[in-house]
Amino acid sequence: MIGHLILRLSIWFLLTANFTLENIIIGVLIAVLLPRSYTKRDSIKELLQVLWKIVLAVPQAYMEAFEMLFRPHNEEEIVLEKVRPNRSSRLIFLDVFLITFTPKTIVVKYREDGWYEVHVVKRGKNS
Repeated sequence: MIGHLILRLSIWFLLTANFTLENIIIGVLIAVLLPRSYTKRDSIKELLQVLWKIVLAVPQAYMEAFEMLFRPHNEEEIVLEKVRPNRSSRLIFLDVFLITFTPKTIVVKYREDGWYEVHVVKRGKNS
């Protein structure tokens, strides 16, 4: 229960970027009122690995954003990334969040056959 509350509040604060008392109360109410899904439990090790990757993605996102400002990125493509085996829906969501968090990549589609379609922006060979 506490893990679900923390995850939902974290997502709420990431979406709103507002830490006023009113927003905290609204976030807690929404986190408590949303129905819980009873899916396969994730291992703490997997959750901590994904959360650590998200922490490491913050500086990477800033570096990519500045790079895109100063060097044009003219090429783009759709690549397939394999979903790690035995991922729960919660870990798949965190994977999609992690990929989409950086400015050069965004998940276009999650395919049920175990792949993410990822749109990637790259520097052109002539730039």
